[in-house]
Amino acid sequence: MKEPVRILSDLHLGHRVSRIARVEALRPLLAGAGTVVFNGDTWQELARELKAGSRGKLDELMALCREEGCEPIFLPGNHDPGWPGDGYLELEGGKVVITHGDALLRSGAPWKREILLDPRRVEELWAAHPAAAHDARERHQLAREISISYPVVRHPEGRGFFQRVLEAIHPPQRALEMMKAWWTQPDMGLAFRDRYFPEAEFLVIGHFHWAGTWKRGNLRVINTGSFLNPGRAYWVEVADGWISQGRIEETQESCHMGLPDGRWRSGTPQPGNF
Repeated sequence: MKEPVRILSDLHLGHRVSRIARVEALRPLLAGAGTVVFNGDTWQELARELKAGSRGKLDELMALCREEGCEPIFLPGNHDPGWPGDGYLELEGGKVVITHGDALLRSGAPWKREILLDPRRVEELWAAHPAAAHDARERHQLAREISISYPVVRHPEGRGFFQRVLEAIHPPQRALEMMKAWWTQPDMGLAFRDRYFPEAEFLVIGHFHWAGTWKRGNLRVINTGSFLNPGRAYWVEVADGWISQGRIEETQESCHMGLPDGRWRSGTPQPGNF
């Protein structure tokens, strides 16, 4: 795998409220990368009414990667679970683990209306995958099957901040589950690491649409956010044993890497948050 390895997530290409209107705007984020890891929810695979348009944008993204000479690696998310492979990626000899983030939660997305209305299928799938309690590959396969079992029935149409907030708080339990996930993601990341990847020092996720970095023991959890409002999008880069993170500066015409907010060395204890 060629370095630098750049990590992006939650592009949601073709989603009605994705801020990526033009795939060409992503070119600066790909330029200079040896490998680009798209860490889940890159396109709307499960959305019947959005799938065709989203697939077209995905094809544009793949063509853009070819033009920029970078190798794309696509990891599955809860919106695009069909990508082949283990569902996660390990770098730096297992010190850096990249996974979308839905596997951190028992039901993948507990705030999802379809799951709130009928959680029984989640428990049925867990019963069918007993090895998921200790095996990383089985856990990610289970996450895929949960996503496929709960396709979204209705997609939001409002693009504005307040429209998105209103969408999020109905029903009220949905908002509570979102806030719980936001606040507990560092601790969930630590529990996930301890169970499946005990040697990891960095866990890079998306999914929660809440960018940030948190230190728990000897683990740093890094969330790259989202291209859906109100979340912000961040980049992560791995090169020469260093892990860097920074905000993505966005306009309608271009998205580019802002200055790093943090930089850490694999195998070296790093104090606190940036």
